[in-house]
Amino acid sequence: MQKILIYNSGGGLGDSIALFPLILSLKNHFKESHFYLLSAHENHFSGKLKEYGITMNSLNLNLKYFGFRWHHFFKTKSQFIKLNIKKFDLIIDLQSKFRNTIILKKIPHKNFYSSTFNYKFCTIKGNYKFSENIVKKTISNLNIFLKTDIETVKYNTNNLPKYFLDEAKRLLPNNNYIGFSITQGNVYRKKTWPIQNIIEVANKIKKKGDIPVFFIEKNEIELINKIKTKVESSIFPELNTKSSCPALVTALSLRLKKAISIDNGVMHMIALSEIPMVVLFGPTNSDKFAPKNYQTSVIDSNVLYKSDDISKITTEDVLKKI
Repeated sequence: MQKILIYNSGGGLGDSIALFPLILSLKNHFKESHFYLLSAHENHFSGKLKEYGITMNSLNLNLKYFGFRWHHFFKTKSQFIKLNIKKFDLIIDLQSKFRNTIILKKIPHKNFYSSTFNYKFCTIKGNYKFSENIVKKTISNLNIFLKTDIETVKYNTNNLPKYFLDEAKRLLPNNNYIGFSITQGNVYRKKTWPIQNIIEVANKIKKKGDIPVFFIEKNEIELINKIKTKVESSIFPELNTKSSCPALVTALSLRLKKAISIDNGVMHMIALSEIPMVVLFGPTNSDKFAPKNYQTSVIDSNVLYKSDDISKITTEDVLKKI
């Protein structure tokens, strides 16, 4: 395998972080290959996630929101020819939308893997497996597809730049911290838990001698001030550093005892540290989006209360888990 292209239509930081094990596993197995990323959005691996040290070449076809516009079907191949790459040995399609897949398949290739339409677009037919866990499913199916044995490789936090580990120790010097990630980046579905519940849980945790640590964007001034007023001695580490970035969040997570999060990008940043974490789900699919490690406990309103209203999750539900 000389050249491998991975197509990911998700645009969030969390979507990219969730792919770390897949990309690391492929890079470990195909050590001499050149890896390219094609996305409907930006390449976070060379942007906001670059400090994690996972490099992915960008395949830039100059087609905005690649795969989501029908006219891309007629332009993809001609745009690709301009790049002088010839063809890919393997294209891995990580989404399952018919339109996106048939557009992606216009890129010249030798092997094409996709779960779209029950794997009908795969160049090699096989008894492929179905799972909401995209990393586990893709590695397992690629082993069938390529008749190989790709082993799963996790991200090693020892690879974080020393600067971030030192900065995290400066910001959180003790060992009695409980992390909170409570804001959502994408607002098309309400994934946030009521702020009064968060404040109640934080104060009850405080009474047990632990210190609440909040991961909140600096521009959320009103929310930060409200929590500071209601939860005394709470810490907002990203307000006290010039180095706020996803890699620092992961480094800070290594300083926590436990964490509580909703379904958002920070949840995935924390999960890389593999500390015990309780994640709250409502309108989104916990089987699909929750971090896949044994330290993560899921509280899903659909399971507990047969409702996608996350506010139905009680403070008692969370305190029992934490």
